Amino acid sequence: MTPTLAERVLAGEPRAIARAISLVEDEDPAGAELVRRIFASTGRAYLVGVTGPPGAGKSTLVDRLVTTLRTHRPSRAQGSETHESSAGLAGSRFPSVGVIAVDPTSPFSGGAVLGDRVRMQAHAADEGVFIRSMATRGHLGGLARSTGDAALVLDAAGKDVIIIETVGVGQDEVDIIRTADVSVVTLVPGTGDEVQALKAGIMEIADIFVVNKADREGADRLVSGVEANLALHPYASGEWRPPVLKTVATTGAGVPELVAAIAQFRAYSGDMQATRRKTRSEDRLRELVSHRFMEHLERDVLESGELRSLVERIAARELDPYTAANDLLGRALQSPDRQSSDQSLNQLPDYPITRLPNR
Repeated sequence: MTPTLAERVLAGEPRAIARAISLVEDEDPAGAELVRRIFASTGRAYLVGVTGPPGAGKSTLVDRLVTTLRTHRPSRAQGSETHESSAGLAGSRFPSVGVIAVDPTSPFSGGAVLGDRVRMQAHAADEGVFIRSMATRGHLGGLARSTGDAALVLDAAGKDVIIIETVGVGQDEVDIIRTADVSVVTLVPGTGDEVQALKAGIMEIADIFVVNKADREGADRLVSGVEANLALHPYASGEWRPPVLKTVATTGAGVPELVAAIAQFRAYSGDMQATRRKTRSEDRLRELVSHRFMEHLERDVLESGELRSLVERIAARELDPYTAANDLLGRALQSPDRQSSDQSLNQLPDYPITRLPNR
């Protein structure tokens, strides 16, 4: 009997993993059924989020992280903390690694270069590494809408560590903290980050700060600026204080120390990790319910073109959006036949999050 796609994913077949991620990325109806079948086998991987402004060297840093995780061997000259970092991070000496690299989508053409993985070609022959590029497809926050489901696929396929690289972000694209178990914020000297370190948003989500391209002038000044910012926060005894590390991703300098810091955070944050995963589940549930409710509203409640008409009335200031929303909610919940309403809701298709059609 031919194994199903879900069974092949659980067996770790690369082609099945690629096909499964394509299903959830394309928001194919089969994606929801796939996630349903593999979901019980997820929750074991450790998700590492790498974010930062454009040009910070995130892709090269991720490439070096993968190399360190896959090839780092203990040396008598090294401290135990460093040479045991890979094992501490994933529970095995050479953990399998999945990478999701998110690239921006053009707001004009809708296309994406998907070029981040070009910097990771050194791992093409490593069966323990799976790299996938994804386009944001207009989704804000630094990630693609289906990034979480893609991570579930890699998790079910047995990857020990999943590294999620966001697009180049600004000050408030912080979706990564709701997706990853640890957030690594990458900064680079010479681009105004000394001032950005004092601003809210992306600087507040970091569990670990990395000043990459630390061989450039201004690296020490940037480290001092971030440290000064951290000093404004009164950390309690035993509370995690984000370390500020220096790396040169092109040479690999400082990357073993970064892996060790991630492992230390994982060991420290057991209760915090459980809380983050509950929050992640809640956010995902709310997002799914919101989108499926809108689909139900457009498909089963509104007449063809009615939503567009409401939008035009709001734009013309003939109707305020709050009144329109309350009216739509009331109509969606009101039903002369309770049984018919319940049956209609039960027949909602098992779609993953889908894009609404242009109206």
